Amino acid sequence: MRPGTEAADSRIALIKTSSMGDVVHALPVVSDIVRACPGARIDWVVEEAFAELPGLHPGVAEVIPVAVRRWRRAPLAARTRHEIAAVSARLRAARYARVIDLQGLLKSAWLARRTGVPVAGFSRRCAREPLAALFYRDRYDVDMGAHAIERLRSLAGQALGYEPAGLPSFGLRVPAEPLEALPAGPYALLLHATSRPDKQWPETAWQGLIEQLLARGLRVALPWGSAVECERARRLADAHAGALVLPRLTLRQCAAAIARARVVVGVDTGLTHLAAALGARTVALFAATPAWRFGPYWSEQAVSLGTDGRWPEVDDVMRAIEE
Repeated sequence: MRPGTEAADSRIALIKTSSMGDVVHALPVVSDIVRACPGARIDWVVEEAFAELPGLHPGVAEVIPVAVRRWRRAPLAARTRHEIAAVSARLRAARYARVIDLQGLLKSAWLARRTGVPVAGFSRRCAREPLAALFYRDRYDVDMGAHAIERLRSLAGQALGYEPAGLPSFGLRVPAEPLEALPAGPYALLLHATSRPDKQWPETAWQGLIEQLLARGLRVALPWGSAVECERARRLADAHAGALVLPRLTLRQCAAAIARARVVVGVDTGLTHLAAALGARTVALFAATPAWRFGPYWSEQAVSLGTDGRWPEVDDVMRAIEE
């Protein structure tokens, strides 16, 4: 498929199911395709928990939710078989002109093959699970030393015959969600929650940051997504009258809360990547994962702090906020 030669009804399916940060990192692929392939229709196959994210990009025509995580827990259940059959029928009926597996896993390759058309994906050398490459007709090498976003942009560009150029564009629309629970005045949104313990900034550091933010006149809002994360948010807020534990939010509500925040501080987690993608003033904290590979680099509004194995200090974060 060469740029500018597609029929108006040409359909492209992107397979990027999880995790939240990975889905956010794939959004610039949509912007690239919209620029390079006018008239193409782009659908996105994604885990049901993250289905709201691709829908924030106006270039995504249809979001197709799947539940591979849930299906694995009961593979022989009648509900599982019914849902897989329904998704398979939906994917085949679309008659895609091009299917690109941006995930590079066996589960995503399995989903891509449900479309019934040849699939493009990473080469065996570059796929996260090398065996996944066996399911692709077209396999492409990418620079494994590049940022995660640039690897995805490169794969899609090779598959569709264009050269990605410039900084990544996320193209997100901020949803208009009512959020009465947010602080009335200016606030900092602290994204403390992550599923990996080694990605968690110490609670003592969060406490010190909250004290300094409150001293500078900012309220503090603490979102959460699980019972464990809610308990941590409560511990952080208990000692500070100006800190507020938010109710559980949907992803659309999280995006709206991020967009309204004066500043967002977060660990290497999906919501932090979403904050940077939305253009919010963002300080991303790294230690367990390399910032050069996963951190924001496309906007002066976002900065990454920390190095492999060493967390930034509270004073480092406050300097980044003030600068």
